[in-house]
Amino acid sequence: MQHNSRWHVLDSADQVALAAYHQILEAAEQAIKERGSFKLVLAGGGTPEKVYRLLVKSDADWANWFVYYGDERCLPVDHADRNSLMATRVFLQNVAIPTAHIFTMPAELGPELAAEEYKQIVATALPFDMVLLGMGEDGHTASLFPGHVHLEDDLTHAVYNSPKPPPERVSMSAKALSDTHQLIFLITGINKQGAVNEWRSGKDLPIATINPKNPIDIYIDKDAYNS
Repeated sequence: MQHNSRWHVLDSADQVALAAYHQILEAAEQAIKERGSFKLVLAGGGTPEKVYRLLVKSDADWANWFVYYGDERCLPVDHADRNSLMATRVFLQNVAIPTAHIFTMPAELGPELAAEEYKQIVATALPFDMVLLGMGEDGHTASLFPGHVHLEDDLTHAVYNSPKPPPERVSMSAKALSDTHQLIFLITGINKQGAVNEWRSGKDLPIATINPKNPIDIYIDKDAYNS
């Protein structure tokens, strides 16, 4: 368990999303003021979707936002299970972020080619200003799964044999995801409780490989957090 983590235990997934939403907007304002842009890495999943729906209602400086993805499923671009399709429908097509500022993973090309192409984008973007991540029941985050071995210095990984369908994916590496000014984990649901306990006890889970220099913020609901 990372020592410089801040745990925010909230009553519900809606409260988790609201708290994250406020931190994202504050981070964006600060980054644009200090560095001229806000580079945000998006996550897939139900709780991030709640966050994106809240962001649509805000009056942010969208022209200076840049959007990236932590991982993607190797599916056609219009497939309902792609993270990019969800984010586009509920968030990106409803705000004024320039299309040229949205960097979708070309996962439809297959894991190897997509990882190679996205590596160049990540290398140019680093460090990020904010990274959003979730956690699976097995302690995975993005598409970094237990038992999978990747080269630590790579910025992106081609992922095969995912324990969750589809089996082929593309993921940013732990190294890339950790290279950020701020990092938020969004964890909700009683089904995450076991993995949370293992993470807190120091078990070697993929989520534990995310280790930025600055403290991470973990927004978690009471169902997932069993103290």
